[in-house]
Amino acid sequence: MELEVYNISGKKTDKKVKLNTSIFGITPNDHAIYLDTKHYMASQRQGSHSSKEKAEITGSTRKIKRQKGTGTARAGSIKSGIFRGGGRIFGPKPRDYSFKLNKKLKKLARRSALTYKAKEKSITILEDFKFEAPKTKDYLNMLMNLNVSDKKTLLILPEADMNVVLSSRNLQKTKVVLADSLNTYDILNANNLLIAEGSMEKIEKILA
Repeated sequence: MELEVYNISGKKTDKKVKLNTSIFGITPNDHAIYLDTKHYMASQRQGSHSSKEKAEITGSTRKIKRQKGTGTARAGSIKSGIFRGGGRIFGPKPRDYSFKLNKKLKKLARRSALTYKAKEKSITILEDFKFEAPKTKDYLNMLMNLNVSDKKTLLILPEADMNVVLSSRNLQKTKVVLADSLNTYDILNANNLLIAEGSMEKIEKILA
């Protein structure tokens, strides 16, 4: 599949880019996509939640009523989770939600996600560009010129460009990532991928 290259004014250039079929034309593996997306979302969790259990509650250790003859269940501590103000029973504790995923499976998942985007014709190749200064208006004009201003977009750059990143930061439906940090979740979460021409070589080097 060949795609035409556009500039930030939304006009076609005389260049074309051929998509690598080993990345953009494989048989997608949905389970790999599921695992890699789950891995990404799990890694984003802080896992800092914590609740106090019975042993951590401040309170008297006196037995609050006699063991037998009350007609109700026995109770040995006011700090029990069945009483108001008592400890949380099986409450959350700090933990790490991340898990290991093989590199080959991650690559398969990203190739599968890119294949879906290629089939949906949701990929636009952009001529390499730079902004002279960080201006949200310039970034928004670029999206309007490409007819994607009302959609979720993911811009993939070959290298860091703070002017572009800062220009996009105030826009809710946009995200800018580097080619070497591309992940399955971001690919699928966007309606349209805007890939800078220089990023194609890096994507092929990483995923081919």
